[in-house]
Amino acid sequence: MDAKRKSHLPDTNPEIAALLSHLADLLEIEGANPFRVRAYRTAARFIHDLSYPVADLVHQGEDLTQFPGIGEALASKITTLVKTGQLPSLKTLGIRVPPTLAKLLAIEGLGPKRVKALRDQLHISNINDLKRAVRQGKIAKLSGFGEKTEALIKAGIQRIDQSGHRISLFEAEKTAERVLHFVRQIPGVKTAEIAGSFRRRQETVGDLDILAVAHRGAAVINAFVQFADVIQVISRGTTRSTVFLRTGIQVDLRVVPAESYGAALHYFTGSKSHNIAIRKMALKKRWKVNEYGVFKGRHRIAGKTEKEFYATFNLPYIEPELRENRGELEAAKQHQLPTLIQLKDIRGDLHCHTNATDGQYPLDTMVQAAAEKGYEYIAITDHSQHLTVAHGLDKKRLLAQIKAIDRLNSKLSRIRILKAIEVDILTNGKLDLPNGLLKELDLTVCSVHYQFTLSKEKQTERILRAMDNPYFNILAHPTARLIGKRDPYALDIERLMRAAKERGCLLEINAQPTRLDLNDLHCKMAKEIGVLFVISTDTHQVNHFDFMRFGIDIARRGWLEKENVANTRSLSRLLPLLHR
Repeated sequence: MDAKRKSHLPDTNPEIAALLSHLADLLEIEGANPFRVRAYRTAARFIHDLSYPVADLVHQGEDLTQFPGIGEALASKITTLVKTGQLPSLKTLGIRVPPTLAKLLAIEGLGPKRVKALRDQLHISNINDLKRAVRQGKIAKLSGFGEKTEALIKAGIQRIDQSGHRISLFEAEKTAERVLHFVRQIPGVKTAEIAGSFRRRQETVGDLDILAVAHRGAAVINAFVQFADVIQVISRGTTRSTVFLRTGIQVDLRVVPAESYGAALHYFTGSKSHNIAIRKMALKKRWKVNEYGVFKGRHRIAGKTEKEFYATFNLPYIEPELRENRGELEAAKQHQLPTLIQLKDIRGDLHCHTNATDGQYPLDTMVQAAAEKGYEYIAITDHSQHLTVAHGLDKKRLLAQIKAIDRLNSKLSRIRILKAIEVDILTNGKLDLPNGLLKELDLTVCSVHYQFTLSKEKQTERILRAMDNPYFNILAHPTARLIGKRDPYALDIERLMRAAKERGCLLEINAQPTRLDLNDLHCKMAKEIGVLFVISTDTHQVNHFDFMRFGIDIARRGWLEKENVANTRSLSRLLPLLHR
């Protein structure tokens, strides 16, 4: 089997759905038949929400046309995608619709229809063209846009400029898994790993840096550029190649000898400031450090593994998430590096939604999914009755849900359902439900969902007043940011953390890939203050439970250990923390 045919086969529903959604976007930009576009979107939503893998159905020979909205042509494409990892029409569209144009979809206020309008009416094909049109005031004059949309697009462009055209870690993962799997299958490759910000698990990623160990670099490069997702080869040498994928991500592959792998992995993982600090340590010893190793004169004294690399400097191995030059080298010298939390430490999820409000699955389905994760407990936190969602729980519906949970708990042995709610923090600092009702619950998850534009002082006082309520347990997504779309609201975060410590309130690390709130810097600050955390997924679908790994990433980057996170504890040790 040649290397090209060994590309990773999409086998998860979200992965398949994402490819179909992307195809629908490109079709709409091109101006395809609206019914055809709608068919792909309908299929993507259906597959994404399906409770069992559609890939299994394909391999079992099931007829996909039995499902609503999936005709013979679409079923054939899904089957091809699952069995070959390729979607020919997507690759063709990726050539006709330039990636630079498709990337405009990442800008707030721009969907496929508006991107098409920008291309057709203003001949815009990339972000520079868009910036020029905004400067010249041309956007607002287009039908269906207006001044508000132009302002929204301008703000979106500024966010992208500030983030350096980066994508979320979640989005990067989809591509990373496919391309890494492909590289590892190339004949002659002994091992391969992704370095850079992806390996440090930063919340956003600019491009992907892959290191591979092999003797014949040219042969590996020749196979790499044949990867099915490559739409442009930017450079191609004997040990290095840079390509552009149809997903819009740039990938750099470097082939190194085994004796340099550890040094290269360290060098290309970064961060730059961490590497500079290491280099200064080397200079004091009159050594040289680069991607090929640690050298004393012409003699390589380390480089095969990262552990060996660090040991040369009398340092223990430093986890990639810590390599930001934020004190990790000093801590390593003193043998005081944290024992970072791991995904396996989590005992339950304390922020979960059902279809009682805005989730997609009923109570029993969500509980079953949590039990299959091996969790000891799960908190059901549907929304309160305020304007956050159309059908938030009022007193009558919440009491009915409490009874339903009690009935289900009486039948369960492996997992305990905690009665809870996500209750809005009103503008005046009060909680959206009366204390007489909140006391019937095991815990509350309290959130700000509106009035994000209050001043720093008013927003801080709003949350502090809410924390004074004895039934306030967890502050969810504390800064309300949406990565790349909505900035955090103004907040005296240190004051808030100290207040949480004093009152016995917990701070949430929301693991939703679009939130990751608190961020890593806030986590480190709160840990130093002595605040206790929870890591929750804010799940609205059963597959959202898998997002817990992103919360763990943030926690590790924030130096958190198992003891800093409440939901690493058993239920008997957790419950006392929820009673103030």
